[in-house]
Amino acid sequence: MTRLSSRLQSASRFLCMAILAIVLATMLANIVQAQDPAPAPAPAADKGGEQQTGGNLVMFMIKSLGWVFGPLLLAISVAMLALVVLLFLDLRMSSAIPAGFVDEFTDTVNKRKFKEAFDMARNDPSFLGQVLTAGMSRLQYGLEDAREAAMNTLESIKSDKEQKNNYNAVIATVGPMLGLVGTVWGMIQSFSVLATATQVNPAKLADGISHALVVTLFGVAISVPAIFFNAFYKNRITRVCMDTGHIADDLLTQMYHNSKKAAGGAPAAAPPAGGAPPAPR
Repeated sequence: MTRLSSRLQSASRFLCMAILAIVLATMLANIVQAQDPAPAPAPAADKGGEQQTGGNLVMFMIKSLGWVFGPLLLAISVAMLALVVLLFLDLRMSSAIPAGFVDEFTDTVNKRKFKEAFDMARNDPSFLGQVLTAGMSRLQYGLEDAREAAMNTLESIKSDKEQKNNYNAVIATVGPMLGLVGTVWGMIQSFSVLATATQVNPAKLADGISHALVVTLFGVAISVPAIFFNAFYKNRITRVCMDTGHIADDLLTQMYHNSKKAAGGAPAAAPPAGGAPPAPR
């Protein structure tokens, strides 16, 4: 039930990030279009033919993408931005190991309030809380069994984050491939003009060439940050999970020994209704 709610929360957060990214992209496009200056008069002959400003060049590149590659590359960019923001929120140290949680949990265990410690971990949605909950639920069968359950939960969390991060690697691969497809399509358009026209129209020829170059440019521009964030988050996932595993192992060991002292060698009691783990044998 906890994993299902966690997956639903991740999906809703990804959807929110995607919508936010679309809104930001739309706002930026409107700003660029609003700042596009009015067409200037034809320059004099000694100006060297520099007729396009930066704003006109941006609009020209956007138009050159076309109605197929433009929305497709925009959707990929929005998905990458949403993934980057979502992983940033999930892989914060405060999301994995909340500040003050370790000290409060340790103090509760030292006072031998094991049910309160279990409830504290179960009600905490962080990585550490989930790992401790899994381990403490198996603590009655021994420390090694509790460690195995905790590490299995940690591996499940790590796998979930790695699956999300793998989409950045997919985007890094798909971007140049779409650029290559756009290049081939643009060159086909250009050569079709040369092959069918009795008199070559430079405007149509340039349109196909610009389409080929612009799609390639945007495809590579998408893949570069995707490669960076894929490597960055891969290392981040490993570091966060290692820290979480070490702290969880220390806390489980501490709770195990405190539980043995509290049990005083007596047989383990049956689990209470609240679901707290009984003292190990």
